[in-house]
Amino acid sequence: MIRRDFSERDIHMALDGELPGDERVAYDAWLDANPEMKARSIRYTADRAALRAAFAGVLDEPVPARLQKVVLGEAPFRVAASRSRWWLAAAAAAMLAVGGLGGYFAGIDRIGQEDPAEDQLAEQAIAAHVIYAAEKRHAVEVPASDKDHLQTWLSNRVGLKLVAPDLTANGFQLIGGRLLPAGDGKAAMLLYEDDKGERISLFVTAESTENARGTYASAQDGPQAVYWLDKGYGCAVVGSLPREQLAVVAKSAYGQLLAGLAT
Repeated sequence: MIRRDFSERDIHMALDGELPGDERVAYDAWLDANPEMKARSIRYTADRAALRAAFAGVLDEPVPARLQKVVLGEAPFRVAASRSRWWLAAAAAAMLAVGGLGGYFAGIDRIGQEDPAEDQLAEQAIAAHVIYAAEKRHAVEVPASDKDHLQTWLSNRVGLKLVAPDLTANGFQLIGGRLLPAGDGKAAMLLYEDDKGERISLFVTAESTENARGTYASAQDGPQAVYWLDKGYGCAVVGSLPREQLAVVAKSAYGQLLAGLAT
């Protein structure tokens, strides 16, 4: 395992997918040992999602050559003196949004329509998984031993009939669940574990108005999300399993969730 001193710069590298794979384990251990830096990483992840949503309409558009020359000082930009600084700042912001954020999203691998609602759901699910899947004593609020209460409580709080999928056939046992914020609403998170200690999570929210499905990874060598946006709800299954295995587990979970909603 690589051992070195990490810094805030490495948080940005990890978010950009530029952190070397052989440093990931040591980096994750460093985050766990430094709550302040871990909180900063979580905040940066949320900021990235907000920026993505704010600039969704222009992220894929090329920056006009004239605007690039103005920002780089290669061409004059004649405006009234009272507005010149505002327009220059706007030009710089546009280049940052298109060029700078490109580094954040270069590592994204997903299938489906390019829509910020999908990104937001998947990123929230992955961020929650990264935080709570690593917890030993406080991973869930309600344990699987109180499954009936867990399902009723989360259903009432999220606003849909939630049935915790049975994934024993896939090798995973329910640990429990918790309630989480999700945009302007709430989300239910269900956590599962196999006999090797590998964990996966289900992130379900009733705030979706989209219809899409796909896979999403916010960073290289990090957990992936298989997600659906359908029928007024969103669901993401997150884990670090091989993609094919995660897809099989996600399909089983999705079918059971859908059947639960229909009853």
